[in-house]
Amino acid sequence: MTYEFLQHYWCFIVSLLGALLVFLLFVQGANSVARSLGQTDEGRRLVYNSTGRKWEFTFTTLVTFGGAFFASFPLFYSTSFGGAYWLWMIILFTFVLQAVSYEFQNKIGNILGPRTFQFFLTLNGIVGPLLLGGAVATFFEGSNFIVEKNNLIDPEAITPIISRWANASHGLDALLNPWVLVLGFAVVFLARVLGILYVMNNVDDKDIRSRVPGRLIGAAVPFLVLFVAYLVHVLLKDGFAYNDAGRIYMEPYKYLTNFIDMWYLLVVLLIGVVLVLYGIGKTIFSKGYIGGIWPAGIGTVLTVLALLLSCAWNHTAYYPSTADLQSSLTLENSCSSEFTLNTMFWVSLLVPFVLAYIIYAWRAIDKKKLTKEEIQTDHAY
Repeated sequence: MTYEFLQHYWCFIVSLLGALLVFLLFVQGANSVARSLGQTDEGRRLVYNSTGRKWEFTFTTLVTFGGAFFASFPLFYSTSFGGAYWLWMIILFTFVLQAVSYEFQNKIGNILGPRTFQFFLTLNGIVGPLLLGGAVATFFEGSNFIVEKNNLIDPEAITPIISRWANASHGLDALLNPWVLVLGFAVVFLARVLGILYVMNNVDDKDIRSRVPGRLIGAAVPFLVLFVAYLVHVLLKDGFAYNDAGRIYMEPYKYLTNFIDMWYLLVVLLIGVVLVLYGIGKTIFSKGYIGGIWPAGIGTVLTVLALLLSCAWNHTAYYPSTADLQSSLTLENSCSSEFTLNTMFWVSLLVPFVLAYIIYAWRAIDKKKLTKEEIQTDHAY
């Protein structure tokens, strides 16, 4: 295994975790439309109890995604998570609010009332996907940071900090880029699509299922418009490339070129898009079909995986700097040592066993569809 192989391997693992995280945002998506899907108190409790069975998967994947990035590409971790900390702190804060809200919304002695915590669940359902989608967009649009590795050995440096944000917004400035917001809201509506499909599959309630087609159309149309607009923008924009010497430069149609050069990623992208459309379309037009979450979910993972790999492989700077082009991060200049990557490679062979356990736990939780009778138990949210 060469150093280059290990860099590309861990880029794939991190991208796969990111793709799985986007799929698992169906929890946030369902919570954001809980009031329209379940128009009664009982109906809303059905939705919240449905997503409440899975929120740990989303949060755990988010933490694992960050941990994998820290171990394999530490310079990205210190630059993004350390420099753009306001962006990530808001994301984490809304996820903490989500966990608290599930537990306390119907607890005895809750002086704030159930609706306060349900508002927090809705807030996480919108802000979480929006900011996570915006963070992904910065892989294509760039971020405002500067990397100065010489600070570690410069005796005159005030603090030995490798990377720093170029302004005081610490990540929130990314939201001033309209294209960042386009992808951010595309992820919000994608999460809603997946959330509606998941509730359709998981909740056995005629009233809720009768509202699914209308709500699904209302989420799918803006998602498709925003996603197609952003995909066209990415394929036609100049990209951040680097040569064998590590010099960063702007290359016209870089991401389109990446998909042409790496045709297998284009195939994965197209298959993913088709599966998402299939899951949406069949749920809308086939009465009684409740399995749309699976083709749409698999399609989401494939689509996001292809997009993330296209911004890192083929001599592409995956975390571009708009403040200093040469500070842009690549697989080569931001990764851990060969020894670290090689050691982690063998540890990563345990991942299939972890995934097998997750699948087993998921099937055990969903063995029986959620009904109104079940939320009357002491273990209901």
